[in-house]
Amino acid sequence: MSRIPAAERRAALVEAAIRVVAREGIAHATTRAIVAEAEMSLASFHYAFESRDELIDEVIRTVVAREQQAVVPDAIDGDEDLRAILEAGLLRYLEHLRAEPARELAMLELTLYALRSPERYPLAVMQYARYTELAAEALEVAAQAAGARWLLPVRDVARTLVAFTDGLTTTWLVDRDEEAARRVVVAAADALSRMAEPA
Repeated sequence: MSRIPAAERRAALVEAAIRVVAREGIAHATTRAIVAEAEMSLASFHYAFESRDELIDEVIRTVVAREQQAVVPDAIDGDEDLRAILEAGLLRYLEHLRAEPARELAMLELTLYALRSPERYPLAVMQYARYTELAAEALEVAAQAAGARWLLPVRDVARTLVAFTDGLTTTWLVDRDEEAARRVVVAAADALSRMAEPA
């Protein structure tokens, strides 16, 4: 393993950390457990990351970036209204959630882990700042495509969208009720679209 480039080593450790946290929880995601999952040595870990917290930070970045790729489209059909665009984006998020439930479970675990400890609290702040940035970007793309403008600062609308997706994520992870989740998506898209007007 010593000849693996640093970027590949880091990526393998991130994937291993996600699997361990999702399967066993953050309390069991020790450095030793993560390197065992990645089939690496402790020395390999310290070559790639200075600490477990640095690795956790990279896990958050990686998962949020994947959510961005899954949710924010490269292009939107200009014939759709804002509500339809928002609904389509939320359905893409639901599909991402269904395809990667372990990753989303790991992210929830990481949030609670950070909130329980003052020295780790900044990790939760950073995680939700990234969620809000992603939501704001998606909302700006949607409004532009629909020829609309937000009645509130886009960051405020983004926080509302994050709250909707948090609730959608948690309830779907608990009950896996596809139809109920789709009804939440419709309600969320309707509520968010009422926070805008034609440009």
